Amino acid sequence: MQKEEFYQHLCEELRENRSLYPYYKLVDGSVSQQQFRKAYFLQRLEYLDKHIDLTANPTIWDCGCGYGSTDLYLAMNGQPAYGTTIEFYAEQIERRKQFWGKFGDASLFTYEYANVFDQDIPEEKYDYIILQDTLHHIEPLEDGLRIFHKALKKGGKLVLIEENGGCLLKRAMLFKQRGRKRVISVYDDVLKKEVLMGNENIRNESQWREAFARTGFVLEPHSVQYIRHCFPWKYNAHNMLQVIDREQYLAQNKKRCHYTYFGLNMTFIKPE
Repeated sequence: MQKEEFYQHLCEELRENRSLYPYYKLVDGSVSQQQFRKAYFLQRLEYLDKHIDLTANPTIWDCGCGYGSTDLYLAMNGQPAYGTTIEFYAEQIERRKQFWGKFGDASLFTYEYANVFDQDIPEEKYDYIILQDTLHHIEPLEDGLRIFHKALKKGGKLVLIEENGGCLLKRAMLFKQRGRKRVISVYDDVLKKEVLMGNENIRNESQWREAFARTGFVLEPHSVQYIRHCFPWKYNAHNMLQVIDREQYLAQNKKRCHYTYFGLNMTFIKPE
């Protein structure tokens, strides 16, 4: 299933199941806002398509799978994926699998409510680990990275899809939201215990590079991608691809990327 078809079915689902709101706002707001959100969503799927080779029948772990959209996309393309989460989102996954079962084998997506620090994960089990909007929640960070390093096969890849911690606007918004309290402890009703979590503890490219290097990972060449630079009002019903092309042209200026782009994607390898 191509990205655009998946997106259209996702919009159908969102109109039927308002429980997925406000995490997904793809069908709400003005045309420009909808195109703005669509561009971000599709660029992230495109990054996964580019950095995960499905032809090799890989084993995939989506840590922090949330509502499971990434894994459902993989399932619709015939790829099994295992997801874990400790969020309330898990309550919606079975309903979502029923919806997506109309279009493909949704049973290829399996999931578990589990904290990464509590799991007994076999060594060198996965070809790919996906961390989408997740790693900024995992604390202590380097303890988590060591678990992922152990779980990957030699030559395996960790695909990191995150917000950009260098973005000045995002930093200002988060400071207003949580101040300097970047790590918190929360009680999990399912696990019945306190869990340490990053409080939207996003980082910039250099900080991610350093943390991964300290835990034995190597950055995949040419894998760094910055996305989402323009504001919603730059979009209309027909110009999404042109805006994306313009953003990627402007992304050649690395200083602009660091301070003004909202999204940051990177892929790291466990050396052979």
